[in-house]
Amino acid sequence: MEPVLPESVAGDPPPFERIAADLAERGWSVVEQALPAALATALEQEVRGACGDDFHPATIGRQHGRMLNGAVRRDAIRWIDGDTAAQRDWLAWTARLQTHLNRRLFLGLFSYESHFAHYPPGAYYRRHVDAFRGDANRVLSTVLYLNRSWRAQDGGELLLYPEAGEQPLLRLTPALGTLAVFLSEAFPHEVLPAGRDRYSIAGWFRVNTSTASRVDPPR
Repeated sequence: MEPVLPESVAGDPPPFERIAADLAERGWSVVEQALPAALATALEQEVRGACGDDFHPATIGRQHGRMLNGAVRRDAIRWIDGDTAAQRDWLAWTARLQTHLNRRLFLGLFSYESHFAHYPPGAYYRRHVDAFRGDANRVLSTVLYLNRSWRAQDGGELLLYPEAGEQPLLRLTPALGTLAVFLSEAFPHEVLPAGRDRYSIAGWFRVNTSTASRVDPPR
């Protein structure tokens, strides 16, 4: 299969600088139609065509502390490892974003991990943060939405909160091609229940916190 993103468009797309400017000003950014349309469509088709057995229930916690907790989250995930052309193009796109943000904001981003997420009707993810202060190898969180013709009555919005406060800063519709990027430890967020199948890619840019005595794995 031919790659979705040809070599000729490997330069930095315009959204990169907008994302950098937003992060510098307020710590979060939302860009509609952030990806090339062909890539967004390819990722949408892949996640919708995946067999249910390819997904597994999402856990909370990390490494040895991982556990299933349906009271907190009820989505299913499938890690992205570059096994298809669309996945490779997505990882190449995020690698260019990583380079741009490091050059522009001096963040020291070292790696990126991401997974497809499927929220069946009624599924949700309660308010949480992606990294805790003082123990943060995840620096930036990203969410790319893969839902065509999403309507207000379908629900499933992302709510982004200030670090201290109950009123959301943002209520985001999970429409195809919309990308949210925010500081992982600064913004609690949640996913509201959806009335139909909801698809996305969740990802994190990380710094390297490995030491001579401990290797910090990406997952």
